[in-house]
Amino acid sequence: MEAFENTTETNLDIQITVLCGNNLEGKKTEHLQSWLQVTMDEKILGKSEKKQIDILEQRVDYNFTCSFSPPNDTQTLNNIAQKPVIFTVMEVLTETKKSEATFLALGQAVVDLLPLLQGRCSFSSTVPVIPVNSPGLKESQQGFAVKQPTLDVYVSVLNPLLSEAELAASNLLRVTVETAYSVPEAWALPSGSAPSPYTYTAAIEVPLSAEKDQVLMFCGGQLKAGGQREVKGRQKKRPHQAELEPLNHFFPGRFFLPEPIKQEDGELTALEDRPFRKEAETMKDRVSWDTETCCFLDAGASSRLQQKITESRLLPVEIMRSSDLPKKLNVENPEVSFHGLAFVDLGHLLVPGVRRIRGAYHVEPFSESELFIKSKQTVSVLKEQAKIAAFQAKARSILAAGFQKQIRRNQNDSPKRTRTAAIVRKALKLRAAQSEDVLEILAAAVPVTAEGNTYTEARTYIIVEIVLEKPLVPKPSPEELARRLQALIPPRPQPPGPSGAERAVLDFHQQVGNTVAAVSEQYQEMFGANPNLSHGLSQEQMLVELMGGLNLSGRYFHFKEQMKHAVVGVVRDKMQQVDPITNPQELQTFTSRLYVELVGEMHAALNKIYSSDVDEDCSEISLDSSQLRHFAREAQLFGNYQKAAKYYQELVVRNPDEPLYMFEWGSLYMLSGDHMKANECFHEAVSIQQAHQPSLMMCGVLAVMSERYKHAQILLERATSIDPPSVSAWTLLGLLHQRLNEPFVAERAFAEAKRVLEETEANNKTDKEEETKDSSENIKRDKALKDFECLDTEEHQESSAEDDSSMSSLSKLSCSIYTHTVQFLLQNGAFQMAEQVLAQELLCSEGGHTGSYLYNLAQLQMLKGDTCKAATTLKKATLYRDQDPDTWALNGHCHYLQGVFSEAQKSYKCSLMFPEPPSESHIVLLRLGSIYLLENKFELAKDIYLQACERSPSCLTWLGLGTACYRLEELRGAEEALTAANHLDTENAEVCAYLALICLRSGRLTEAEQLYKYAVRYNLQESSLLREMDELKEQLRYSPLVSRFNTSVATEV
Repeated sequence: MEAFENTTETNLDIQITVLCGNNLEGKKTEHLQSWLQVTMDEKILGKSEKKQIDILEQRVDYNFTCSFSPPNDTQTLNNIAQKPVIFTVMEVLTETKKSEATFLALGQAVVDLLPLLQGRCSFSSTVPVIPVNSPGLKESQQGFAVKQPTLDVYVSVLNPLLSEAELAASNLLRVTVETAYSVPEAWALPSGSAPSPYTYTAAIEVPLSAEKDQVLMFCGGQLKAGGQREVKGRQKKRPHQAELEPLNHFFPGRFFLPEPIKQEDGELTALEDRPFRKEAETMKDRVSWDTETCCFLDAGASSRLQQKITESRLLPVEIMRSSDLPKKLNVENPEVSFHGLAFVDLGHLLVPGVRRIRGAYHVEPFSESELFIKSKQTVSVLKEQAKIAAFQAKARSILAAGFQKQIRRNQNDSPKRTRTAAIVRKALKLRAAQSEDVLEILAAAVPVTAEGNTYTEARTYIIVEIVLEKPLVPKPSPEELARRLQALIPPRPQPPGPSGAERAVLDFHQQVGNTVAAVSEQYQEMFGANPNLSHGLSQEQMLVELMGGLNLSGRYFHFKEQMKHAVVGVVRDKMQQVDPITNPQELQTFTSRLYVELVGEMHAALNKIYSSDVDEDCSEISLDSSQLRHFAREAQLFGNYQKAAKYYQELVVRNPDEPLYMFEWGSLYMLSGDHMKANECFHEAVSIQQAHQPSLMMCGVLAVMSERYKHAQILLERATSIDPPSVSAWTLLGLLHQRLNEPFVAERAFAEAKRVLEETEANNKTDKEEETKDSSENIKRDKALKDFECLDTEEHQESSAEDDSSMSSLSKLSCSIYTHTVQFLLQNGAFQMAEQVLAQELLCSEGGHTGSYLYNLAQLQMLKGDTCKAATTLKKATLYRDQDPDTWALNGHCHYLQGVFSEAQKSYKCSLMFPEPPSESHIVLLRLGSIYLLENKFELAKDIYLQACERSPSCLTWLGLGTACYRLEELRGAEEALTAANHLDTENAEVCAYLALICLRSGRLTEAEQLYKYAVRYNLQESSLLREMDELKEQLRYSPLVSRFNTSVATEV
């Protein structure tokens, strides 16, 4: 019969056309006559006419179209998402006038209408026909052994089921219940492996619309004995299987793919839980559903889901075991045996871009109070479904017994008739209540049964997956984040490039330079190695030899071809000659002009080449960018911020397109407390390079400090979207969302930061292992080949052991995400944010008063100038990190700033004893050398400063070496060292002072006087040096008088 014949404007109109059937076989193989029956949701949509098979084509042309027009509401759209259209192929066995025709079901095919909910108006599908286990068919004919039979189906609608706005606002929710592992021992299969007499059901309640919810029932769970893992790559099952053949239970092309435990979102993901999970998933009994249900969510349902997650992030999943044997049904309080409850954390679905969660979740005994506390849900969906099923079963039993009078009496009996409705109303009242009285009522509800406690004893857990087609909170794309950043910090406008004529000339100059280099290389090969060869040749002969060598080597042909393109560019772009010249006179004139132009540009190129060589030879010693950066860092560490700013300014002027120097200049301003100038520098660095990650992070930090949270979110989100991913960027983004009271997004950001940190440390560990492996392989090469098999086995065992050891090594990271982030903040002077991160470090599970925390706290205290507290903190830190050179170096800095030089000396010497030097070994050597100078240990100071000059020379290292040599009366060595220091910094007053002393002692009074003036001009701070120079000048002033007096006395005598 046809259904939904009468259509209205509010109804849908879906047409289903079966074009043909291929490779169909039945009882009458050669004269197969068949017809189709199309059903959906237990309703017959249509029946086709009887068609004869085409023997040659092995095809039955049905060309049958049926349509149905269900109401256009949410329930219908949800049914379309969940329930397929079923096609049953029927064979006509007998058809006579005297008797009724007899039919035999040959096969069944199914088509999902889900594409209609994804915006499509039509789609075609070729679906397999699964054989029906009919007693009228022989075994050889069941299953269509020759070829796979199929149906060609075409589905269409006149108008889309959803408008563009509705499609954009709607969503598809897929809920998959996989397997419950480590089920109670009471569920164990009988010894004879007989099928279990029980059924296993799971239930989940999700939104259907803005006002209603729907219960997803996962029935037909299969109890399986332990002994092996679940098969990898198994197919997912459909939810509604009653009318389907067994092979149609599965979704085509949808499989369970293996997934590492560390990528799960649920519980039991820690390393200590993995042995139990391995045992449970291998050896223990389990119940497998492997069923996926797809739900349609309109705009109201999507908003309702988001609201429910915001109110309570935990989604209850109820499971139970029920007997297939008939029992006396209780409508008011049906029995739910082995009632268990698991809670799936949906909080991550509110993170932008997240649309999937999957994990293992503990099953605990059902408790109404626990259900309300964790999920704000007051009614057990399983109990409600059991009540409905019990009521329906009771009604069916009454009808089957023929008790019509009882039915009429029940209809007139209002109290009995409304008993079930009263139960539902009571549940709704409890659901609506939000007071403490409700909690007390629920706490006094039915206590946990002994059956429920078996879940706790067995440590049962269930694996659930929830996937959305579109995330509830869209994640902006990197392009969108870049656009937002450009609106906030516009990129620096690029200077106009050279014109076409300028580019042509530059290209010609480059080719001239390449030609000069090629000719010079050929000359060097021919005459440079043997100078005597050129003495017997004239210039013309050498030119001929050179041209011959260029031709033989192929260089002449190469640079000639390259020069052709450059000349064409000059003609086209500079001389603007595009059209061919046909007039010989004009051609001659143009050729002359071109010759003059090319010769002029050639001379210009040659002058540029050789004048640059002269400049390089004659120029004074200049500092490169790496040296300037090193000197700036040195001045910054010694607190000379004015000098450091001067170096950074020079770096920025030299490299206007490099954001790193502008960023470091901003960090210097952060240390000095000038946040406004620091913000300007960071913004300028971002404008230079929009993807400069450190500058984006520091701009975000300053935005957080000034409570500009929207700007901070744009900046930090952009920083997290840049490769390689940054631990600090994700952590700072998590702290921002934590401050904005967005715990779901914050947790996800922290989890991403931890994942990046784990990957970074794993990569570093792999690199070290590969280096070790390469060295060990060189040793193993000399082993005998006859032991290859034994060695292969041993290596396999060693590799598995290495995997276990690597897992255990990664179980504890070398530092937490907060430690990693606070180091970035301290390096860039963000003290306020660093304090918050340190506080978060104390609260995290792997945190506490660890060595890393104490080290960073002491560093923060020192940078803020509180050396007393820093010394106390470092005393504790050295107990945890006594083998860390950085901790001893920081301890030395603390004592040095306090003036306790003896303790500082001990700490510095300890930090230099380790195989790995401290991260800032330069300042350690400088300060240790200065302590030796104060203690008049000039030999030791000389050795220390020599090390510093070898590792990272600077003005201060050469000054320290020159000072030590001067005090050791090694004036020549002192002058050389001080001259090198003066080349690196011509404005160092102390260098000028020591050079003046050396000149005075060497008798170069004019030079000494000039150096003395420079020392005073550059504001020499060492009063002892000024006093020493004055005393030496006084000695030299009186020495001529004394010598004359002694001479006159001798003459008189």
